Amino acid sequence: MIYDIRQTTVCSYASPVANARHVLRLTPINRPGQRVTVTTLQIEPEPALRRETQDFFGNRITSIALEQPHDELTVKMAARITVDALAAASPTPAFEAVREAVFASADIGPDAPVHFLFPSRMVSLDPEIRDYARDSFPPGRPVRDGVIDLMHRLKADMTYDADATTVTTTAPMSFALRRGVCQDFAHIMISGLRGLGLPAAYVSGYLRTVPREGAAGLMGADAMHAWVLAWCGEDTGWVGLDPTNDMLASDDHVTLAIGRDYADVAPMDGVILISGGQTIDVSVNVIPVA
Repeated sequence: MIYDIRQTTVCSYASPVANARHVLRLTPINRPGQRVTVTTLQIEPEPALRRETQDFFGNRITSIALEQPHDELTVKMAARITVDALAAASPTPAFEAVREAVFASADIGPDAPVHFLFPSRMVSLDPEIRDYARDSFPPGRPVRDGVIDLMHRLKADMTYDADATTVTTTAPMSFALRRGVCQDFAHIMISGLRGLGLPAAYVSGYLRTVPREGAAGLMGADAMHAWVLAWCGEDTGWVGLDPTNDMLASDDHVTLAIGRDYADVAPMDGVILISGGQTIDVSVNVIPVA
């Protein structure tokens, strides 16, 4: 699939901001199964300083400094991206073998699964979530079958509710509620897999806006979305799973950034000097062109 993607983020402030520093993770890059033809990032007002870098996991970072008073910040991202369809599934080892191989690995490169085994800023290894996940992994079960079963169960047991949680809600909190949004579904699944010793990463990105002919619209379209990458062994590698929609991530999904949890891939971080509150409005369109 070839997509034209447009995202507009508008931050409005109750009083003028005199000085601001932001870190933006809003520029997609080439990844396995995904190719970026062109991408642009427009920022208003014009930053006094703008610097492009990459983080440890290869995500593209735009650091900006705003030194003129402003009561609104607008960031517009536009891109054309090609996403490949999901390849045919191949058999995977038992989850116990995958777990043992990861713990024995000496690879600490950016794509190494070992980075996604342990607690991170927004994903603790919660015993209740671990015990819930364990039911999907009876002894000897192929790892891919187990992660897909866990995805099915989360979809069945959780309710999508945009009012139940916030961006700071932890996985144990949303799991206790059995409610949340895509971020919560992803964090819970990651916590459960890591609790069993299986690497799991957090993906920030987009879903196609226009559903396929005869298909229902995807939950989380028209906004930024989140899903999970689960490590399924050296031969298979990372498998994308979208527990919010109970589907494997394929050419309906466009990756923006990958990290250990939402804190690693937040689209906009920073510090502002302000008196009063702020609002953030985000609009997303992911339109198939071929």
